[in-house]
Amino acid sequence: MNKFKIFNDPIYGFINIPTELIFDIIEHPYFQRLRRISQMGLSYFVYPGAHHTRFEHALGAMHLMQKTVNVLISKSIEISKEEEEALLIAILLHDIGHGPFSHTLEHSLVTNIQHEEISLLFMEKLNDEFSGQLNLSIEIFKGNYKRKFFNQLVSSQLDIDRLDYLKRDSFYTGVTEGNINTERIISMFTVVNNNLVVEEKGIYSVEKFIVSRRLMYWQVYLHKTGLVADYILVNILKRAKELVNDNIEIKCSEALSYFLSTTKISDFDTAFVQKFSEIDDYDIIMAIKQWMKHPDFVLSELSQSLIYRNFPKIKIQDVAFSTADINSIKMEASEKINSDNETVDYFVSSGMIENQAYNLNESSINILYKSGEIKDITEASDQLNLLALSKPVVKYYVYYPK
Repeated sequence: MNKFKIFNDPIYGFINIPTELIFDIIEHPYFQRLRRISQMGLSYFVYPGAHHTRFEHALGAMHLMQKTVNVLISKSIEISKEEEEALLIAILLHDIGHGPFSHTLEHSLVTNIQHEEISLLFMEKLNDEFSGQLNLSIEIFKGNYKRKFFNQLVSSQLDIDRLDYLKRDSFYTGVTEGNINTERIISMFTVVNNNLVVEEKGIYSVEKFIVSRRLMYWQVYLHKTGLVADYILVNILKRAKELVNDNIEIKCSEALSYFLSTTKISDFDTAFVQKFSEIDDYDIIMAIKQWMKHPDFVLSELSQSLIYRNFPKIKIQDVAFSTADINSIKMEASEKINSDNETVDYFVSSGMIENQAYNLNESSINILYKSGEIKDITEASDQLNLLALSKPVVKYYVYYPK
């Protein structure tokens, strides 16, 4: 069987599958499930074209990693064929642990484990099935491999994951502010003292990357309508869990039923991985369409709100809403929907959102000068606002029935 297939990607053109092992991993049901996991949650309620999935993103990230390896080898950085394959597999599987609607339900179905940890569980299970051929990929993913820059390419503030998702999300939403020059950034990568750095000539592309990330968060990832849709979806599952715990019948798939009825999962074994691999966006949407006619008012109302895109009103401002303001909004909402204080919390909520384009406390983006000097991007850049972008910007929201 010919395993050296080609994918036609709308962003990069043809993407090649370089090895038979990678082909077999892509063919595996665990990876094919990513076709049914939305890359951007419910953002398509705001940007109609944003229906792309984690599957496309994973392939795109693998493609960019191939380009990166070729660039580094051209600069006399030795990378063996075994290491190259391991790097490609690590980036290919970096998001395999995402649940339905990606980040939206990350802490709803399973509350005490991060998606990165679930990705590692999937990788270890695949490693068993492929007779230990993923050992090196797992070491790179965990950051245990001796070549530090390998892990930086998979997980850092200028990693391959971010290079793909910014460009891809920009393309599918039509928000051109996020369109970064991945080719230029990758071509400027090099390695010094086992650390990934960017050559001085690439500084402006990195500046654009950081600014683009900030703009994409405000315009796309933290868009107020997208936020409301996410909060409704989280509340729908919260209410469904409550009803299940009260022994009220809830119609849904077997996979979703397992996560609704299990309040806290502590044994993340093979059985958990299998159950998690069976749940995706389709389970959630199918269930919510059924719950629109459920006798429980809260579950029915929230489900209709999501399916018909009849969202609450949301206000976002720079200062926190006072307790008096929130209480007043809740009282008015209680009268509108004729409900008690406990029920109204499903329809009125407040909180905060944060946007930090560059974090000085995490792994640095380092610029290499011709002299050999290395500086953090905020020191190297002549853009004064880059340092400002390293400070978290906090805004406050409240949403309530129209």
